[in-house]
Order: sequence, then structure tokens, then C-alpha cells
Amino acid sequence: MDYNALAELLFPDVTETREDMEARFPDRNLPQGAAVTRIGPSPTGFIHLGNLYNAIIAERLAHQSGGTFFLRIEDTDNKREVPGAVDIIINAMEYFGVHFDEGAVSDGDKGSYGPYRQRQRKPIYHVFAKWLVQQGKAYPCFYTEEEQNAIREKQKEDGEQTGIYGAYAKYKNITLEEVKERIDRGESWVLRYRGEMNEDRICVDDAVRGRLEMPRNFMDFVILKSDGIPTYHFAHVVDDHLMKSTHIVRGEEWISSLPIHIELFKDFGWKIPIYCHTATLMKIDGNGKRKLSKRKDPELALAYYQEEGICKDAVWEFLLTVLNSNYEEWRIADPEASYLDFPFTTEKMSNSGALVDLDKLNDVSKEVISRMSAQKVYDQWLEWCEANNETWAELLKKYKEKSLAALSVGKGGKKPRKDLVNWKQTCEFMSFYYDETFKGEDDINEQADEATRKEFIARYLKGYDHKDPQDVWFAKVKEITTEMGFAARPKDYTKNPEAYKGSIVNTTNMLRIALTGRANAPDIWEVSQVLGEECVRERLGRMA
Repeated sequence: MDYNALAELLFPDVTETREDMEARFPDRNLPQGAAVTRIGPSPTGFIHLGNLYNAIIAERLAHQSGGTFFLRIEDTDNKREVPGAVDIIINAMEYFGVHFDEGAVSDGDKGSYGPYRQRQRKPIYHVFAKWLVQQGKAYPCFYTEEEQNAIREKQKEDGEQTGIYGAYAKYKNITLEEVKERIDRGESWVLRYRGEMNEDRICVDDAVRGRLEMPRNFMDFVILKSDGIPTYHFAHVVDDHLMKSTHIVRGEEWISSLPIHIELFKDFGWKIPIYCHTATLMKIDGNGKRKLSKRKDPELALAYYQEEGICKDAVWEFLLTVLNSNYEEWRIADPEASYLDFPFTTEKMSNSGALVDLDKLNDVSKEVISRMSAQKVYDQWLEWCEANNETWAELLKKYKEKSLAALSVGKGGKKPRKDLVNWKQTCEFMSFYYDETFKGEDDINEQADEATRKEFIARYLKGYDHKDPQDVWFAKVKEITTEMGFAARPKDYTKNPEAYKGSIVNTTNMLRIALTGRANAPDIWEVSQVLGEECVRERLGRMA
């Protein structure tokens, strides 16, 4: 076979060479040791937690080392592409604070190594496909879909591995003349890699999993599909070489494809990047763990976290606890530091399944929000409301000063309150501060009978001075409590309940429920200062 003639027959319009491509995509000017990483999501319209999980790994590897992190859209399967999906990807990553140095943007590309959408790189792939044909490493295959299905069924019946290889690769050695005749007849073809049947094995040092050893590839896998668009296998190798990726962060489901990729890198004589095959995202289900499911588990979709209003900082911190076993220890030692200061490393990553525990995420979120300033909470809460709850967005803008004051309640001291979980729940929790959303939730009559309640609140209002400092205010509450036969100390009531009507817990709960609608609420004095004297008297007056 004259492989040069075959290459010209298959790619008559390709005039550029490998050398031209290398000149077009030169080495990056980066510090020594800087990592170049990317994520390559498919534009299917569904972006999931695994995308963000891998994006954080890739972003940290790049930015901690002074390197480059970019977004590449892997749109080689146009059957699965959803209109607007690229914007969904870009907006989701922006929402969660994942920032790219270059790559695909809403209206095109940003950077010198594009195009960053694989379908737009078709001419580039053809240069390298033509070179493989010239080297006798690739050939056109004319199997129809029906013929391939028949081969697959026979292989299954015979207990053989499915695929095109060995005796099943009947187009591997056909003549140049037959190739020309079939093309002239308009027959469709794909370009296959010319695999070899042997017992060799490959060894790869994975940054997450250590040494990986597996059989060498023997399949005649597809490089270019019939429309001239590459498969993932071919596009990955060509793109990550030309874009100078140093690390490939991807899910463990790609480990089985590693022999294909290693073989292509070696055929081209290119440096093999460092592979980081990440663990599958899991959840507890019953007595065991299982893989997160798109169909069963809403928390797999990034949209879930956006809709629930889980703040991006909490998601980052939670995923960092999943990624590195020492993150929580570091956070305890550095409570005020940014999570971006954490020295992330692939060496601390688990390869046995990453557990996504929503209860743990909520705990992390409470902790993160409790450390935020009132202004930062307000800004992020308002931002979420503007996108998801117009009514609350208008309330927050109308009562900005009150909202900031309310968000400051309980933030002082070494143990700030941890009432806020996410922005959706914040709307519910903070509702008592605004007349428009105030509602009674707990029954005030559970604290005392009606006559006692009315007497207590009447006496409280008679002596109420909005200007009282907290200690003076509390002394007045204790005095009324004692005078009305309630124990000023809860433990006194616990020891001798027959001697009292109740304890100060009951009297203060009456105030809480009257002012906030619920028994579990922040400090009454602080809440009263936010509500203002007029509101305090009006709400208490309803219960007197």
C-alpha cells in the first residue's frame, strides 16, 4: 500500500503539516512547574456536580502553581448537543466561582490556543489524521451500521470482546484501488486506528491512583467519524498536546480508555500529560453506598444547588473536604483564611468513591455563612433572590438597613449563631423581621394560660423602654418573671416544678413568639432593636 497516496486520496484538501500546527500552537510562556489544566464538558444541557468537582481540582492545580486553566467544549457528538448548553456551562461555573483564564465564552473564544470548541477544530484534526495514514497507522473502514451490529451480536454469542480487531478488521489491508472505488461510489467511511494484537502492557503513574498497569490496546478504534469529526479519544490527544495541557483531570470511567490515549501520544512522539482519574461521586443509600444517579438524585445536578441557594463558598469548602482528607484540620487551624489559601494536593485524594452527604454540606454551609460579614451575606442573598425570588429581592432592597441589622444579630462573639443554611432557607428564617412576611408558627398558649400571658405582656409593655441596654432590659424581664410566680432560673423550676407556674424560659418564649412567631429565634433584645419600638409595641399589643 502506498500510504502517502492513500492519505492524499482521503484528505485532498489538507495542505498544512504537523510542523505548521506546532508553530501555530507554541509552548506556553509560564513559570517552571506551572500546570496547564482544563475541563471539557459536553454541551448536553445537563451540568452536574462531577463537572464542578473536577473543575475545582483542575483550577487549583493550575492557579496554585501559577499556571493556566481553560474551558474547552467537547461537542463532537452533535446528536446530544442542546441549544444554549454552552451558556449553561459558562454561567454555572461563574455562579460557583470557577474562573477560567481562557477558553470558550458566550460569544466566541478568549485565548490564543483556540478554537475552544472541538467541532470548530476539524481542520486541525485532519492534519494529524492524514499524518497517521501516511505512517500506515490509520485506514478507512467502510462497514455499515448494520454490518457492525451483526459483528457485535456474533461476538457476544461467541463470548468474545466486542469491537473491530483482528479478523473482524476486514478493511485493514484492502488495496488503494478498492478504497478509491468505494469512495467514488459514495460509500461512507470512518477512519480507524490500526491496532496490533500482542501481549504488551502499559504502565501509567496516575496522580490520584498511583501506578496503573493494564493490557495494551489492540482495537482498531475510530479516529474520525463519517462526518469528519473526531472521536473523544483522538480529539483529546491532539487538543491536549497542542493546548499544552500538563494534567488531565477526568472521571475514573475513562481509565479503560487509557491504553488508547497512551498509544496515540507515543505514536505522535508527544509528552504524555499527568493523568488524574477522580473517584466516582457516591451517596449513602440504606446500608451501603451507590453512585449518584441523574434519574434518582436531584443533588447531582448543579442546578439543584443554584435553586436551593447554597452559597458558592459553602459548595467549594464542602467539595474541598471531600477532595482532601486534611481540609477540615486546616480549616480549624485557619478559621479566617480563604479556602483558596488551602494547599490542595492530589496526593490527599481518595480513589475509592467520593461521598456526597447533604447533611454534611448543610453543616458546612451554616459554618461558612456564620463566618461571613452581614454585608457579604446580604449581597449574596440579594443576588440569589434577584434570580430566584423577585418578592424577596424587592423586600431586601426596600429594607436594606433593617436587613443588614437583622443579619448582624448573633454574629458577635466566638460562637456566632448558625441559623442560616442557604439563601432559600434564609428567606424563611428571616421572614419575621418584615411585616410583609411575618407569620405565627408556634402556639404562644403552650407557654402559659391566656390570663397569665396577657398579664405578663401588659406588665412588660408598661415598663418597656426601647433605649434600655441589654442588662437593664433583662433585669426587668427577670423581675416580672419572679413577681408572677415563674422561676428566674430554669434549674430551680426543674428541681421543684410544683412551686412555680413555669420558668423564665416560658416568659421569654412568650416574648419570642409574640415578636417573631416562633419559640426558636435569636436574642430577643437584639431582635427588638432591629424591629424598632413601634413594631415591638404593635406585635406585643396583639397578645396583651
